[in-house]
Amino acid sequence: MTDLRRSAPSAVPRRPLTVEGSVELAVLTRSGLDESRHVGAGVVVDSAGSVLRAVGDVGASIYPRSCLKPLQALTVMRSGVELEGPQAVLATASHAGTPEHLAVVSSLLERSGSVEDDLLCPADWPGDRASARRAPEARRLAMNCSGKHASFLLACAENGWDPATYTDLDHPLQRATRETVAEFTDETIDHAGVDGCGAPVFATTITGLALAVARVAGAAGDGTPSGDHRAGALVRAVLADAWALDGPGRANTVAIDELGLFAKLGAEGVLVMGTLDGIGTAVKVLDGNLRAATMVALHLLVGQGAVDATAAEGVVEATRERVLGAGHDVGRIRLGDGVLAARA
Repeated sequence: MTDLRRSAPSAVPRRPLTVEGSVELAVLTRSGLDESRHVGAGVVVDSAGSVLRAVGDVGASIYPRSCLKPLQALTVMRSGVELEGPQAVLATASHAGTPEHLAVVSSLLERSGSVEDDLLCPADWPGDRASARRAPEARRLAMNCSGKHASFLLACAENGWDPATYTDLDHPLQRATRETVAEFTDETIDHAGVDGCGAPVFATTITGLALAVARVAGAAGDGTPSGDHRAGALVRAVLADAWALDGPGRANTVAIDELGLFAKLGAEGVLVMGTLDGIGTAVKVLDGNLRAATMVALHLLVGQGAVDATAAEGVVEATRERVLGAGHDVGRIRLGDGVLAARA
């Protein structure tokens, strides 16, 4: 972990999300008995920064994890790299490691004259089970963040930056990323950790993260007063090739294809969604489990009239984790009282 406050003396001290700052987001019931509960916080904002709905301590700071990828990809594009189509999507993806995903990452590497060993992400197995069964070994290319790392190498090639140190916090690319995050969240970025892929991950508040996705998504549909045309292009690429962001049948891909919004998951229970008219939501599940995050995020958006309720319920049903006993459904995950309670 790195404290950056010496370069940001006006920063407000950060606080983590706690049990006391959380509300009940979801409950899992098995055979008529509540078995597990997920607590956390969530918020809906518009692209001007107005909070439309908040549950829990949404001023708490979190690591966005892979929900930071849209801002990292945007930074790469701002550095002079032209990205479009599936290549743009892989730059912001947490991909499933299918052969189709790996082919696009390979094409990004070819553009910069790089090879797989130049990626600074660790080797991993594909997230897609069928692809993992066929894979002879773990590879850097199969790691879900490899597209982001390949785009980092492109930015280095475009700007003459050192490709061997692009994950260092003081690398020009990471300094530029920090500025992008500050711009879109309207926050002083004073703390960085190391993400699972090895790149810096900048801490934001839950509200700041929701604001960032509202602005990114809104740029594709004039939902941001001064929308960034590169952000708009990135979101439109995701809408056109949602398979590349996650994978066929997986939660983000289903939500994007069925609802026409931007969705991005992150490790440790973080999820963002944004509509093209500039409404964004961010959810953090305190225990790090993502199984109820899509349900909670869509409920918050539906409550603000930002997403059609019937269409959202279809996505929830298509992506809801089943509660099984001997191969049969014996329970269900439902929304918790913290998000069902009447708004203050």
